[in-house]
Amino acid sequence: MTITVLDGGMGQELLARSQREVTTMWSADIMLHEPELVRDLHVDFINAGAQVITLNTYTATPQRLANNDALGQLQALHKSAIKAAQDAITIANKPNIQIAGCLPPLVASYHPSESPDFEVSLTTYRELVALQSADCDLFICETMSSIAEAKAACTAASESGLPVWLAFSVCDDAPDKLRGGELIETALDELVPEFTDTVLLNCSRPESIAQALPAVLTKASKTGVYANGFTSVNSLYPGTTVKNLQVRQDLSPENYAQHALYWADKGVSIIGGCCEISPAHIQVLAEKLHNMPLN
Repeated sequence: MTITVLDGGMGQELLARSQREVTTMWSADIMLHEPELVRDLHVDFINAGAQVITLNTYTATPQRLANNDALGQLQALHKSAIKAAQDAITIANKPNIQIAGCLPPLVASYHPSESPDFEVSLTTYRELVALQSADCDLFICETMSSIAEAKAACTAASESGLPVWLAFSVCDDAPDKLRGGELIETALDELVPEFTDTVLLNCSRPESIAQALPAVLTKASKTGVYANGFTSVNSLYPGTTVKNLQVRQDLSPENYAQHALYWADKGVSIIGGCCEISPAHIQVLAEKLHNMPLN
């Protein structure tokens, strides 16, 4: 089985590399003020073995920018993110690298109750697709925590004609449920294969993802995983910053790669990392997966 290697988490790594104060704009603040850091991080992920890099537009949604009095920067942020990704591919001299467009939660990760209603969400996602689709190879609807936001994102993404990957985030203490409380089996029944046949699990603990994985493997034709390295996300609420989140001390590149080998052994064919998963993690992961015996 061939494994597609994704990049790791952009936001936390960018904050670690920047001297700027952490804001609620998170990675969009770095994109706005230090685009070279974004470019160079893409390069590092590519050189580590990533075959797909995701645009650094996770927090560049109209709703998040409006909450930070920065809505006027929407188009500029997307243009800058696209240029950073394209320049990174050129610098790395690996033209076969794919760029994934990013369709994230519009207001806050893990809290779909804060999202706009379906029609407003759909309109917004269509706006984001229009900004990204000409320069992307696929779309990832990521960290989806409710059926409604996933359906809106997938609908807009599918209208582009590009491949659509749907990534759910599950509760760490109840992995059979999305962060919004709905059962993942219900979400899969409603969205797969009508909206996509490629389903990933992201931005949850590796151990929780392992528990949620069987349901996804049963339903989706192609599956993926990119876990986070947080101890917990319970302290992150809309309007707060990521300062309060703590990184796990037991998830070294070698340890994370062991999780990746487990996922691959179960049949997962798309593997990368989310928050706190660095280029060093991706490098070890890519090497281990490359040397993994073929099924």
